[in-house]
Amino acid sequence: MSMRTLTVVLPLLACSLLGQDAAAPSEKTYPVPVGTKVLLSMVNSVSTKSTVAGDRVYLETTFPVVVDNRIVIPAGSYVMGTITNTKRPGKVKGKGEFFLRFDSLMLPNGVTRDFRATVSGLDGRASENLDKKEGVVSSEGNKSGDVRTVGETAAMGASIGGLAGIGRAPGMGVGIGAAAGATAGVLGVLLTRGPDAVLAKGTTVEMVLDRPVTYLDSELDFSKAPPQFRGPDGGGPLPSVKNQGSRRF
Repeated sequence: MSMRTLTVVLPLLACSLLGQDAAAPSEKTYPVPVGTKVLLSMVNSVSTKSTVAGDRVYLETTFPVVVDNRIVIPAGSYVMGTITNTKRPGKVKGKGEFFLRFDSLMLPNGVTRDFRATVSGLDGRASENLDKKEGVVSSEGNKSGDVRTVGETAAMGASIGGLAGIGRAPGMGVGIGAAAGATAGVLGVLLTRGPDAVLAKGTTVEMVLDRPVTYLDSELDFSKAPPQFRGPDGGGPLPSVKNQGSRRF
């Protein structure tokens, strides 16, 4: 082939290839916008009694997220988070609290995205409190439990004092016994910790995205996704400490 022929053929071939690329349709994308809320279920439990900063938290989506009439995050997707800060409740005052940060989400077919998100809501049955602005989960106070403890020990002391004062000065015995019982109750309150913050296995948690997550159309094929592992059901949120008969240590 002569140089003259090459000079003519090569530009034509290049134009042909460029034309093919320009005509090829781009793959559709599905962006999950900032502020999207995703409902999750706790796979493991977290408690300020044993959890430390750096511990992993594992969750599972329980309701699908849809973009443009396409399921982009199916129920049964996996979310992994990290406890970044934790504090146990004090013996005199203070509540147990921890900060939960969400780090990554894996679809059932294995497609994974790293992202950042925080807790925006807790199970209505849970007794824990949530600071939505800071994303901190904290235990509820136990003032009513403290009052009950002091009252019960005072009543017990009064009964014992009254029996001890029979035949002498029963009124004085009751008063001394009540005072002694109340003092013992106050000491008991001061020497025990308040309730720990707990998110039990099975608790429903709402996550809100603080940055967009985008998927390609080809990444949303779940026809060959492996079967999901289903562990034993958890007990869900723990009962409120206000309804418990004893304090947690």
